[in-house]
Amino acid sequence: MDPIKTFKGTSVAIPIANIDTDQIVPARYLKGTEKKLGHAFFADWRAADPNFPLNKPGAKGASILVAGDNYGCGSSREHAPWAMADYGIRAVISTSVADIHRGNCLKNGILPIIVDEATHQEALAAGEKNEVFEVDLPNQTLKLPSGKAVKFQIDPFSKHCLVKGLDELGYLQSHAEKVLAYEKAR
Repeated sequence: MDPIKTFKGTSVAIPIANIDTDQIVPARYLKGTEKKLGHAFFADWRAADPNFPLNKPGAKGASILVAGDNYGCGSSREHAPWAMADYGIRAVISTSVADIHRGNCLKNGILPIIVDEATHQEALAAGEKNEVFEVDLPNQTLKLPSGKAVKFQIDPFSKHCLVKGLDELGYLQSHAEKVLAYEKAR
């Protein structure tokens, strides 16, 4: 995983509440464990609507998704953050991200940023224009295109892993010497 520290990214807004993982990645893409699923990210909605936000030229290369409330609800398919990450999404901004999806995002190098309603409305408006946001994970700050900076919460373990670019296995492997020393002493 690539570390997340401070970065600027183009945004795209999908201002729809209660988007479930069945829409993020349609079921036909769940047959394998290949993480190269950027093409599957909202595949059905992209195919059905030429004006869907991801089809617009300004969304190309977007790394920040501004989503509606309760993003990622429904089933717990990990393929959804795989598709998001392969598409290039590094952070998702919303008023809420479903618990299981939030955990899957964190495990796959995507930072969920929860904001209040007023900030969310401003972020959606900026995302619809594909404006640039700045994320500062070490200081837990999101800077909107207007210059407004807001603090966000993240648990210390997830923050550590994202800043270091570690998934859970990488975290365990980073402690290999301590584990071996412990086992040797037993």
